[in-house]
Amino acid sequence: MKKILLALFCLLQFNLIFAFTAKYESENYNLNVTYNEVITPGDAIFVRMNITTPKNHKKSKNDPEKKATLQLLQDKKVIESAPFYSLKSRKANVTEMLCGIPVSLWLKEGNYTIRIIYADSDTDINTFVLPSRLVMRSFPEEVIELDDRNTSIKTDNSPERAAQIDKLNNILFTTMPSDVFSLKKFTTPTESQRYTAYCGDRRTYLYTNGKSSTSLHYGNDYGVPTGTEVRSCAAGKVVMAENRISTGWSVVVEHLPGLYSLYYHMSELSVKEGDMVNQGQLLGKSGATGLATGPHLHWEVRLNGSAVRPEFFLNDFTFEED
Repeated sequence: MKKILLALFCLLQFNLIFAFTAKYESENYNLNVTYNEVITPGDAIFVRMNITTPKNHKKSKNDPEKKATLQLLQDKKVIESAPFYSLKSRKANVTEMLCGIPVSLWLKEGNYTIRIIYADSDTDINTFVLPSRLVMRSFPEEVIELDDRNTSIKTDNSPERAAQIDKLNNILFTTMPSDVFSLKKFTTPTESQRYTAYCGDRRTYLYTNGKSSTSLHYGNDYGVPTGTEVRSCAAGKVVMAENRISTGWSVVVEHLPGLYSLYYHMSELSVKEGDMVNQGQLLGKSGATGLATGPHLHWEVRLNGSAVRPEFFLNDFTFEED
């Protein structure tokens, strides 16, 4: 006999992120799930699973590989999906897995469902739905007038800029299951609390040639003077450290499979591609390079290629502290 047991677990930090638990029981294993059950534009859904097998079962090389997929559905249509990856097990008979998927900044009102597809073997495959609730969020709009320099950058259609965009996208859409570098909640990259823009802001750019364009702002901007120290929000691997046309001196750090933090418009860098960094380690100093109307730090977080509000990750989003 199989059953699902649900229970409220705890309230995490600030930002009103609740962690729920769900338990799936069968004769061959018990599956414990911890996740944040609120679906909100610009946030993410993270699910941590512990799969417990009977203590008398001894693991062997012949055991089938456990696989799982996390999905977000709108009216029964899958709009986000990602595979779980394994964490280091704390007990011999327990397998730990983690997965995160982004919730679009463009998400509209509708019927949404969080679903897990779990395969203990090729024949033992189960699908179940996690209780969830939708909480909408509004985003501010702003109009930004660009000077000749920034108009030129924003409208640059050169092969060099296109190649830089392709290179960055290839990185951000890369998921390496073994790259588990940090499970800790993030810290902010600067001590400053002076924000000049937020992730999800709707922007209209006015060009000096009379034309305009609209787009989303994908990160948080800190209004800090040139030379302010910029530190890594979590441990990870530097996968990009270079000067780009749009974002100036830029650093990208990988923290988990598909999870990256980005730091733009810096005046100088203290790391290079391939470096391993600790949480709080100096990455460089802020500036006004690239498309910038003044000195600031742009801090961005991407999950599976999509921008997620950095504030979400200031909580225990992997449920490591539970």
